[in-house]
Parts: sequence; structure tokens; C-alpha cells
Amino acid sequence: MAVTLRQIAEIAGVSRGTVDRVINNRGHVNEAVEARIRQIAAELGYEPNAAGRALARAKTNIKIGFLVQSVETPTMQTVVKGAEQAAAELKAQGVEVIIRKMESLGEQRELDAIEALVKEGIKGLAITPSDSAEVCAALDRVVENGIPVVTVNSDAPRSRRMCFVGIDNSRGGQTAAGLARSMLPEGGKILALSAHPNNHGHRARYTSFAEELSRIAPDIELLPLQHCFNRDDYAYELTLRALEENPDLDMIYVTAHGQHGVCRAIERMSRRVRVIAYDITPQNCIDLAAGRIEFVIDQNAKVQGTQPIQLLYRYLMYGEKPKTPEMYTDVLIKTRYNI
Repeated sequence: MAVTLRQIAEIAGVSRGTVDRVINNRGHVNEAVEARIRQIAAELGYEPNAAGRALARAKTNIKIGFLVQSVETPTMQTVVKGAEQAAAELKAQGVEVIIRKMESLGEQRELDAIEALVKEGIKGLAITPSDSAEVCAALDRVVENGIPVVTVNSDAPRSRRMCFVGIDNSRGGQTAAGLARSMLPEGGKILALSAHPNNHGHRARYTSFAEELSRIAPDIELLPLQHCFNRDDYAYELTLRALEENPDLDMIYVTAHGQHGVCRAIERMSRRVRVIAYDITPQNCIDLAAGRIEFVIDQNAKVQGTQPIQLLYRYLMYGEKPKTPEMYTDVLIKTRYNI
């Protein structure tokens, strides 16, 4: 009797999908695990069945939709690159990935884009969603139609999505609060800038920051939250006004994009104000190296592009569900010394 992938998987203590990726050289498997799988396959005398592989590909015929919002930002451009990489890798398996890009956030345009992807016959949906009741309801309808949903970068936890892929934004905010405490041991004043009020991730980064700061640093004053909508020009004007109104401002915490506008305003005013920001982008690397930003909290945006497509493929092809409802990427602290 021919040796099957499932037999190899049971002996190796991994999923069938993992064995399939190793046997078909599709990567994304730990080197030690891959070596063990290949050794077991060799010992059992496994021989790939060309006809079987062709049949599996023919059966696939899977369309996966990926809706990316705020694509004008460097972070989301990195997410798109990851999605394009995953799409290229799965093309040989008969999988078509339809990537739809939207600038900024727009609830009605988002709803229209979801509907359009469903009409195109997608079998799975990855999305960077708004966290509105209307969008959550639309995602629930997608799931009710048998289409699994994976949220990316920002979550919609009130929806019936299968899982979320991205940074633990609450941990990110707490990390930022800890960094702020270490830089302001005698207390001080902080301005927080966020992007979109209806973005769950941005809200979580601010709320957890504010709560942790009040717990560990009650001597630090947090000014009212401002929104710059990911725009450097808005962030520049908001920062100028804050600096003019608060000569004792010590720090600015930016939960999304707009940090370069913040840096330009600080330089214009010739002030010493520390900045904590998110994401290793080309401009953030420049500002880190120049000392304009103290810390960047990175979230591995490329993985946020590749992993959702891989998760949906494994679920649709093999029925393999994500191990947890939240697939968190690492919270990474970057300084001018480790970029």
C-alpha cells in the first residue's frame, strides 16, 4: 500500500498541510521540522504520485480575495507585497488571489468592495477592516455564505471572522507606555496622535497606552487624543499647535502614520521632544538614524500579507483551521542601533 501524506504527518506530529508544503517545496516550514518530515518520508519509501498531485491542483480552483485599505501608507504597501508573494507561490496550486487596494478608509467603498469580491466567486476573504457595525454585519453575511474571513492588521472582533493576523495592538500600546515611563522617569507631558477613529487597531494602541500609563506613571499628563488620518500634513499642523500651546511638551506617541510630519514640526520649533512611532518603513528608518524618533514598534507587516492567504488556502484545501483565533505577529522594539 502506498504511503500517504497523512501517515507521514501522524508520525511527524504535524498537520497534513505541513507535510504537503515540504513534499511540494512550498516553503514556510521550520528547517528542523522539514528535515524530520523528509527523513520520515525517505524511511517509509514515500513516492509522490504525479497523477494525484495533478488531481489535487484540478480540484483546487480556489479564488481568495484580499481587500487592503489605506494602501497609500508604507505599512500597507508592505502588506500588499507579502500578499503578492503568497499569491505567486500558490498560483501553481491553482489558486487565484484577487488583491483589491483602497486608499484611506471609507465604509461604503469598503462595503461595495466586499460585495464585488463575493460576486467574483471568492472562496475566502482576507481584509483590513473598519470596525463599524455595518462592516461587521457584512462580514457575517460573507461567513454565512460559506466564505471564511481573516482580518488583517486591524481586527473586527465583533464579526464572525475565522481569525485575526497582526500585532497584538493592546500589547503594542502597553509597550509604548513602558518606553514612555523609562524616558520620563520624573513625569512629563505627552501628546498622542492616532489615524482613524473607526480603526480597531489604532484605538487599541491608544486605549491600552493610556490605561497602562495611568497605572505605571500617574505623574505623566496625557493630552487629549488627536487624529491625523495617516497624513503627514495633518500631523504637522497638529504638532505645531500642540508645541505652541504646550511649551513643556515632552513626547509625542503616534499610533499609526503621520510621524514624519511630527518630526518636521518638532524640527521647525527647534524643540527636544521624543517620538514613539510604529512600523519599520524607509522614512522611519531615516528618522530613527537621525535621532528624530526614539523608538519604533514594528509588527512584521510582510507576514500580515503572506499568512492570511496561506491560512485561507489550508482551510479551504484541507479543512485545517488556524491554531488560535488571534495569530499575533511579534511586538518588536527598534532603535537607531538595531534597524
